Amino acid sequence: MTKLSVNLNAVAQLRNRRDLPWPSVTGMARIVLDAGAVGITVHPRPDERHIRRSDVFDLVNLLRAEYPHAELNIEGYPSEAFLDLVAAANPNQVTLVPDAPEQPTSDHGWDFIANTTLLTDVVGQLAAPGRRVSLFCDPDADTEAIAAAKATGADRIELYTGPYGACFDNTEAAVSALADLAETAHAAHAAGLGINAGHDLTLANLPAFQTAVPYVDEVSIGHGLTADALLFGFDEATRKYLGVLGNGR
Repeated sequence: MTKLSVNLNAVAQLRNRRDLPWPSVTGMARIVLDAGAVGITVHPRPDERHIRRSDVFDLVNLLRAEYPHAELNIEGYPSEAFLDLVAAANPNQVTLVPDAPEQPTSDHGWDFIANTTLLTDVVGQLAAPGRRVSLFCDPDADTEAIAAAKATGADRIELYTGPYGACFDNTEAAVSALADLAETAHAAHAAGLGINAGHDLTLANLPAFQTAVPYVDEVSIGHGLTADALLFGFDEATRKYLGVLGNGR
């Protein structure tokens, strides 16, 4: 079954609009974990425009104290500051993205061939018992690129589903985007890589994704789930996504 990790960046971004402690990142983490999510994803940016360094450690303390079986996934570009944060927080999973500091959100995967040396070095630094390393991957990565990703020593790739998410009003384009994702998933699985996915997945487009793209271990969903939580609440929104994934309780 495909597992659900809930990205809480949007919650933190809403909180940061005011000098107030709500909405609470740890409070929302409790709600989605109690609803059945297996983990929490955060992507702390250098300017702390949403998730702050302090949030990371608040989540670490929460999960260790109350949810010892839940996972923390930290995403980011492998800068020295990011690697120091990972070393201090010791998450279960690290997802490396090729984002520039000023990017509003992730919008492309790694060029695995051009960045083989960098990624191999960083993956080696991050390797630790009980921790996975995942690399953000374009939806149409070819076999050579996937082989280069595998050669870094990474455990998984994360399929960038943004182009598919952008096809909400174009069925023909969605079919093509799903075909690219499925082909990349097949190549990654054949290479021995696990597969995560995320970006602009919603209750509307997740069912077709689930049907078309095989071998997906985990999806990380934030913006879409947060938008649905405005209608249903975080508890019910989480349960609806779990229902689509086949994990509903």
